[in-house]
Amino acid sequence: MIKPKLALCGTILLLTLATTPLHGAIHFSRHEKAVDALLARMTLDEKIGQMVQADCAALKDKSHVAKYFLGSVLSGGDSDPDSGNTAQDWLNWISGFQDQALQTRLKIPILYGVDAVHGHNNVDGAVVFPHNIGLGATHDRKLVKRAAEVTAREVAGTGSRWAFAPCVAVPQDDRWGRTYEGFGDNTDLVSELGVEATIGLQGRKLSSKPATVLASAKHYVGDGGTTNGIDQGDMICDEATLRKIHLPPYRAAIEAGVGSIMVSYSSWNGKKLHGHKYLITDVLKGELGFRGFVVSDWAAIDQLSSNYKDNVERSINAGLDMVMIPNGPGKANHYVEFIEDLKALVAEGKVSQSRIDDAVRRILRVKFQMGLFESTAVDPKLTAAIGSPKHRAVARECVRKSLVLLKNENRALPLSKNIRHLAVVGAAADDLGMQCGGWTVKWQGERGNVMTGGTTLLAAIRESALPKTTVTYSADGSDLKNADAIIVVVGEAPYAEGKGDITDLNLASADRELIAKARAAGAPVVTILYSGRPLVLGSALTDSDAFIAAWLPGTEGAGITDVLFGDHPFTGKLPRAWPASNDRAEEPLLPFGYGLKARSRR
Repeated sequence: MIKPKLALCGTILLLTLATTPLHGAIHFSRHEKAVDALLARMTLDEKIGQMVQADCAALKDKSHVAKYFLGSVLSGGDSDPDSGNTAQDWLNWISGFQDQALQTRLKIPILYGVDAVHGHNNVDGAVVFPHNIGLGATHDRKLVKRAAEVTAREVAGTGSRWAFAPCVAVPQDDRWGRTYEGFGDNTDLVSELGVEATIGLQGRKLSSKPATVLASAKHYVGDGGTTNGIDQGDMICDEATLRKIHLPPYRAAIEAGVGSIMVSYSSWNGKKLHGHKYLITDVLKGELGFRGFVVSDWAAIDQLSSNYKDNVERSINAGLDMVMIPNGPGKANHYVEFIEDLKALVAEGKVSQSRIDDAVRRILRVKFQMGLFESTAVDPKLTAAIGSPKHRAVARECVRKSLVLLKNENRALPLSKNIRHLAVVGAAADDLGMQCGGWTVKWQGERGNVMTGGTTLLAAIRESALPKTTVTYSADGSDLKNADAIIVVVGEAPYAEGKGDITDLNLASADRELIAKARAAGAPVVTILYSGRPLVLGSALTDSDAFIAAWLPGTEGAGITDVLFGDHPFTGKLPRAWPASNDRAEEPLLPFGYGLKARSRR
């Protein structure tokens, strides 16, 4: 029998609960009595507070967690601790919010959420994995699960127990700025890897183990199918198409036990998803049987109309259980307005008490399942392991297995370790920010060496080359004389949602010119591309003897040299078709699943 401890009114209530096993879709029946007991003791203010997720930057006064009984706090893409950005800074920061929650009458712990979309990517010194498009290129279920497990341990080591991942979008248009957040454009691949990422984060069930975190499948539903790949745009299609392409990854995630699902900013045939009762309540909660809770995206309900109170009514009645609230335009403590509006809507009979109870019941179920009522303590071993060599080894394996060899003429690869002079060119070769992409320390990412503990490709090459090999580097290709081989590293500057949307998929002209300059030097040219999506290559491909799609590999540049020098073979395969031009009607240059092999020298 299981006897969790529930703190109520300063006393300890011991509840003996049935131990119903979990199989496939998550079942919460063994915690229903505890949830019902707690819910019966809650005031309306305490219930509505549980439905609020306030951004930490909006909470200038941490005591508001206790004052308004908040159920969750998050760090948005640019919302870091005030004191610094180390793992210990994060732990101290998050613990301060949790301490406030545990001072309330019912001592209901908060869930602290972070955008850990490719590792605990906002924390300096953490391991940053390849973005999902790279993990998709591995086609390796077990490896994706291991990466998620490492991410969970690093997130939990800072006191957070909720990662806004995995993204199970099925991006259909490479122009979308979030293409790299999807595992690929194939529904089956996305479903398969989304399941493994969910299990890696949560375990086989929502677990009380302190090394697991709550997963959040996102963004429900069809965010990858908007017209022209416009972020937060409109997916125009019939229901059969939505169900065939975009819905299956959510069904799979629910069967794997995902505890939360985040709704998309986008619309379906002109109607915003955050107000779509049919898709949220009827399909997700009804047809698919989802019993976890549904959370909004960042200030997303604000987009429903110009009347905020109406937006609260529409979104909650549509089926949202928790609302993510940063400060509104010119408004401090926007979460207070939400609380006041929702309370008034209940009094006016526009939002039913049963809808409030359903939302809070779902949130409490998850918190009980995670064991948060038993303990919110953080194992110091988890904190100490953040950025550890063991964790970096998993990310390094992800990098080398994600690399897709698009071309390899004249056996240009692998490079001989006996090479005398290796010239490395391109600013990207020595830029960890470009290597990691968006959602790294900052929301949109940034150029430069943004993380401690990471290894740029240039550093990895110098580390891997034999002492007798001369390695020269020039960002502009000015030092190519007498090179026996030239490595050119090019790619996209970091970006995230919105700003990453483009209309032209052509590789930048400056990058093509740099590759042409290397070709004119006469030595074999190996081009490595950092990008969040396939780009139209044109002359860049013909001017290269070998061409590698490296995606956005993260902090472990040595994973690239593992295959460059033949210590490991190329095994990556395209997770989406590679375009021949900007004309989407044209046949792709390379199909889904394409990837050349180059033997290792072992």
